[in-house]
Amino acid sequence: MSTTLLTHGRIVDPSRRMDTIGAVLIEDDKIVGAGPDGLNQGAPEGATIIDCRGHVIAPGLVDGRVFIGEPGFEHRETIRSASEAAAAGGVTSLVMMPDTSPVMDQPSLVEYVLRTARATSLVRIHPAAAVTRGLGGSEMTEFGLLREAGAVAFTDGRHTLDNPVVLRRAMSYARDFDALIAMETQDNALAANGVMNEGKLATLMGLPGIPREAELIPLQRDLALAALTGARYHAAKISCVMSADAIRRAKDNGHRVTAGVSINHLSLNENDVQGYRTFYRLSPPLRDELERHAMANALADGTIDIVVSSHDPQDVDTKRLPFDEAAPGAIGLETLLAALLRRVHDGTLPLMRAIEVVTSAPASLFGLPYGTLRPGAKADIAIIDLDAPWEVSDKDLRSHSRNSCFENARMSGRVLRTMVSGETVFELND
Repeated sequence: MSTTLLTHGRIVDPSRRMDTIGAVLIEDDKIVGAGPDGLNQGAPEGATIIDCRGHVIAPGLVDGRVFIGEPGFEHRETIRSASEAAAAGGVTSLVMMPDTSPVMDQPSLVEYVLRTARATSLVRIHPAAAVTRGLGGSEMTEFGLLREAGAVAFTDGRHTLDNPVVLRRAMSYARDFDALIAMETQDNALAANGVMNEGKLATLMGLPGIPREAELIPLQRDLALAALTGARYHAAKISCVMSADAIRRAKDNGHRVTAGVSINHLSLNENDVQGYRTFYRLSPPLRDELERHAMANALADGTIDIVVSSHDPQDVDTKRLPFDEAAPGAIGLETLLAALLRRVHDGTLPLMRAIEVVTSAPASLFGLPYGTLRPGAKADIAIIDLDAPWEVSDKDLRSHSRNSCFENARMSGRVLRTMVSGETVFELND
């Protein structure tokens, strides 16, 4: 039996509302104790002792929305390279989107991803299966078989379901399995050929805009169908105050709905697009500062439930293009926590809430037994220096792709060590 003792750290465990100085004792792959009394009996004989004085000991992060190229686009990202990026960012579990080639719409493909992850990944990979075959929006997949194969949720990834009849059937079907339907909402007709937030800046830059209503209208439809069917519905990425208000009303009415926001939309606004740098072309587009501020408030008051990296690797062929021709998407696994800590440092988000929205909240949403330091849980842990200064450099990123919105950004707060099942999978050696 191996024993590891993390001593003198600030333990922040939102699953138990714990914020205290103490110790975490790990035996083999599980947490035996975590709290202020962890050292009362002294260090066990033969234990590996790691002094965490001045640092935070938190559950490993659970990232609820990650695109990985494998299978089909391994030149952008493999499961292995994504896991290395995740480990460096303190992420110990991630939910993988079905936008692969072939699409994850068959149990055999879910099983393939899980097999590959077991063989190559440093962190836990949890596949989400497609709602419709080939992400085509018309023929539903076999939810029951996909769940048995290991799918933790159902989503059409980047695609919004246009057909409300198909979505109603999918929600009714999912309700019978108590499965989660997670959708992005963007009306394709209203978005048309838009590439950034609709407004004065888009006009000045000569770029077609996407109105907020393009997000709100399909979201309201989805929320109405969730109320009609009683399904568990998750709005995967919202970006504007009208969407937050709609989620808030649905929750107030007792419907089983939740919402997520990407770290990009919490950290950046449309002004970042002014240089026409395609790394800032995202879907939904970066909104104005008032909308960004509203997202931060909605996260703090619980309207928004989780924060995701929305890690979406793109290569030079899809990004080194004029702004309106480039593919949307940005990588984010390695910078998720550091960017979120900006909201802690500026006083808009308590540390406990910041850790919660990337650990216990997404774990609960996707039904995963992680995101906690509770005794008996797997020892998935991130040790964090909240104030460590560093600069994001593309040469240091582990992802196969380099399309980071935070390239050259100065951060305060960094993961020092990441553990999965008690084993160190990342250690900072700067």
